[in-house]
Amino acid sequence: MDEKQEKVISIIGPTASGKTGLGIALAQALFKHGQAAEIISADAYQMYKGMDIGTAKATAEERALVPHHLIDILEPGQVMTVALFQDLARKEISDLQARSVRPILVGGSGFYARAAIDRISFPGTDSDIRRRWEEEGKVLGPEALFSILREKDPLAASHMDEHNIRRTVRALEVIELTGRPYSASLPRYEYAIGSLQIGLDLSRQELDRRIDERTQGMRRAGFTSEVERIRPHLGPTAARALGYQQIIDFLDGLISEDEAYALIARKTRRLARKQMGWFGRDPRIHWLTATRPDLVEAALALVDHADAGDFDDQDAQADSFVQHHLGQTAA
Repeated sequence: MDEKQEKVISIIGPTASGKTGLGIALAQALFKHGQAAEIISADAYQMYKGMDIGTAKATAEERALVPHHLIDILEPGQVMTVALFQDLARKEISDLQARSVRPILVGGSGFYARAAIDRISFPGTDSDIRRRWEEEGKVLGPEALFSILREKDPLAASHMDEHNIRRTVRALEVIELTGRPYSASLPRYEYAIGSLQIGLDLSRQELDRRIDERTQGMRRAGFTSEVERIRPHLGPTAARALGYQQIIDFLDGLISEDEAYALIARKTRRLARKQMGWFGRDPRIHWLTATRPDLVEAALALVDHADAGDFDDQDAQADSFVQHHLGQTAA
């Protein structure tokens, strides 16, 4: 196989769909076929040290099977952004490819996964420009400020909520800062790096069952103690990880521990549906049923087709055996 044609593999899907397991199994299967592969985490919170149970981080045993990158690289008080992740991920991809190692991105943070491989730019900021537009918004109100944006960039305005003044201000800031329409910097379904996206699909019933099982597993593994230990060190970004605030509320006596874990499960189910809505809009993803017995073999077949260039002239061909339940897309 011509290594120049080897695609970066990105395994995406909702939380608890089995992405970590497939990533490791696929890397091992590729190794048996004479290809080295290593995993790059595309999870927004697994980069933080000490946030292990709550983020379902690959265990030490799993990481011993296949090398993992971008895990445990930040203290929980540090700030992570998508733009910074893009730089880090692309450096890892480049370094692995330079060693003839295939990168496998694994993660449910959709924007992070896309930032690594898609043509997405992140314009800078200018506090003076932003402050001026914020003041303008206070004087004019959200609707009038949005009218200014609509005149400057009707395409961007057509995809935005006129009542979201923060986003309107950001769009006007970017337009003034770059001299280009804000819509020019919006994400597009276009690869910057040759890639294959494999999505894991599940019925809602099965996904809910896995989420409930995983939440109880977190409790048995000592998630409450993890939160108690790391709480004093959580920064504004890390604190947004699902589950941590619910356990903090328990520790503060606001809710019972049972209520905290029930809330975590409920919020995780809601997150999973949002994730699938996000992923379901991308026509390039090749969906595989997560419970199929030949999952690894099916993924390998997709890799072979992608490397051969079979998908280069089309968006994506979904797995014909799949009904994509959560993303509401045809399979």
